[in-house]
Amino acid sequence: MDLAFLHPLYEHPGPWASVYVDTSRHTESTPHERALTAQALARDLDWQGADEPTCRAVRTAVEELAHSPEPHGRALFARAGEVVLDPPLAAVPDESSASWAALPHTAPLLDLANEEPVCVVAYIERKGAEFELRGALGSSDAGRVTGQERPLHRTTTGDWSVRHFQLRVENIWEHNAAEIADALAVCQEETGADLVILVGERRERHSVHERLPNRLRGQIAEAPHGPGSRLLDEDVERIRAQHVRARAAEELERFLAARAPDTTGRSRAAEGVQAVAEAAREHRIDELLIHPSGSDTHREVWIGEDPDQVAVRRGDLTALGERYPEQARADDALLRAVVETGAAAISVPAVRPGEAPVGGVGALLRWA
Repeated sequence: MDLAFLHPLYEHPGPWASVYVDTSRHTESTPHERALTAQALARDLDWQGADEPTCRAVRTAVEELAHSPEPHGRALFARAGEVVLDPPLAAVPDESSASWAALPHTAPLLDLANEEPVCVVAYIERKGAEFELRGALGSSDAGRVTGQERPLHRTTTGDWSVRHFQLRVENIWEHNAAEIADALAVCQEETGADLVILVGERRERHSVHERLPNRLRGQIAEAPHGPGSRLLDEDVERIRAQHVRARAAEELERFLAARAPDTTGRSRAAEGVQAVAEAAREHRIDELLIHPSGSDTHREVWIGEDPDQVAVRRGDLTALGERYPEQARADDALLRAVVETGAAAISVPAVRPGEAPVGGVGALLRWA
């Protein structure tokens, strides 16, 4: 998951109010229910010690969601009487909740905001393709490519002239497939789409797929719809969900492979809060892996003013010159560290016993 959108949260000191609001239910009584939710969340923050201006800012922001069309929910991060960031959610939170802590509680976003990658859908025909951009805000035209059109169909007779005709058919389609692949690669790069969905007949999809650049490997899905059809929203959601699950499983496999020592006895993976915190201080994390139900994800660690100042023991930070260490959740502290060093993070499943990182916290390292 690209965490760059979280940067504004780490430009200001805490403490922070972190609120997750379920907006999935819409009835005639929703405005009244949303007002009650706003009051309850503000009271909860007040009880935890939040200042009155921040409680008021959160309450107002939640009340303004009374008529929100968002199908899942919204996260709100506030401090000093101001909502600093309010990203929409791509999955429904278990319940509306509020917390007050030294750091924003961003760890749930790995699951709640990681389910809806922006994608380019390519509707492929032999004479060309149309591209459509699909994201959280709906769909939009992303361009089209038109290839050569004649001859378009092969015949089944067996004389030399027909075989020559068939060859011309194949040559034209190969040319068109290459044109479509080139245009699609440019479209993906310009839009920054996380996923490319190829829609059309099997043979045409395959021809375009094999001509796409290697950098898109792992970002391509196919849908067996005939030419001229359009993917329904539920089709896109299903493909997106499959893509996210597959990527998480692939990253976990990478972690398991990197866990084994190489010929020099070094490992390109770290696991457990202490080892990952040490890697964070040394800027060695390439990708942070969090297993949400891990026993140590909510463990308290010590943090300093700088994002890379995170340690299991308070003394480790004071030895580095931090005069006023504070406590924070391990997952939130490590997420702050990787955001500020440009690393990625992902929520990973654990299908078989022993395959999750120790305590639910692991990392793929930039170097051993």
